[in-house]
Amino acid sequence: MNYELVYTTQARKDAKKLKGGPLAKKAKELLNVISENPFAEPPPFEALVGDLKGAYSRRLNLQHRLVYQVYEDQRVVKVIRLWTHYE
Repeated sequence: MNYELVYTTQARKDAKKLKGGPLAKKAKELLNVISENPFAEPPPFEALVGDLKGAYSRRLNLQHRLVYQVYEDQRVVKVIRLWTHYE
């Protein structure tokens, strides 16, 4: 059973930045992976710390990442960012 993807307002803005660019395909592939299983590897993911503790990230490229939280009991993945989480 797949996970439902929900997007923050910021993730929606980030998606507009990606649209039509080379990272759009990579983002779509990663979203497909996490909708099936947010902890599947490859590609690798990492647990974040600090303000984003409880969230996970996967690289789109060296600078940009897909950042998300998993709500296992509801089978929901909340996409937080699709750009960089360093801003």
